[in-house]
Amino acid sequence: MRAVSEPLVRIVNLTRTFHHLGRPLEVLRGIDLEIREADFVAIVGPSGAGKSTLLHCIGTLDLPTSGQIFIGGQDLTRLSSQRLAALRNRNIGFVFQFHHLLPEFTALENVQMPGLIQGMSRGESEPRARRLLEEVGLGGRATHRPGELSGGEQQRVALARALLLEPPILLADEPTGNLDSATSESIHDLFFSINKKRGTTIVVVTHNTAFADRMPRTVRMRDGKVEQDLHRSTDGAQAQAD
Repeated sequence: MRAVSEPLVRIVNLTRTFHHLGRPLEVLRGIDLEIREADFVAIVGPSGAGKSTLLHCIGTLDLPTSGQIFIGGQDLTRLSSQRLAALRNRNIGFVFQFHHLLPEFTALENVQMPGLIQGMSRGESEPRARRLLEEVGLGGRATHRPGELSGGEQQRVALARALLLEPPILLADEPTGNLDSATSESIHDLFFSINKKRGTTIVVVTHNTAFADRMPRTVRMRDGKVEQDLHRSTDGAQAQAD
């Protein structure tokens, strides 16, 4: 049982090195970070800072070169690939810049897909998927295929799909990078609603400064390190974490 005071995600001295043309490329260089239940965190910084690599390591889509990642008190670096996959499916939802919806299936079927893959019956997955489509404002579009939906609607379907198994953590990588400003703002509002209503821990990599500035916490990265960790109070004041 995880202690109440223990963070949901704890990252300790994390490094990630790639090799390019025979030379090492240090993308993450000693990251230390804690994320607690119901946190809403923006990860920002210039291109090449390591933002997406850090997000992929948290989501177990990539493995660190060294260091540790704890989720719910479990050290991910000590788990087998099978146990990692089980933890990822149970605990983490993903939303990417490109929605990756299956074009031959309806919005409802796309949202159901994670449940069906996990062995959930259609009788259980369908009403859950319908409720999520209602929650993201697409209750009347359930039978439409991705090609019949706008970019913003497709991203809403992807968000509903990420929430089907009720993961405690939602990771998003530039979720509105391909959308116009008005559509982006509506998607941003949806993330805030999910965080508030569901208590879902959300970590978002974004270049959208207006979105990041609305979040209660912003982690700024540069050259593979955490440069700044800002926490905002409800009155907008900022405090840098120790």
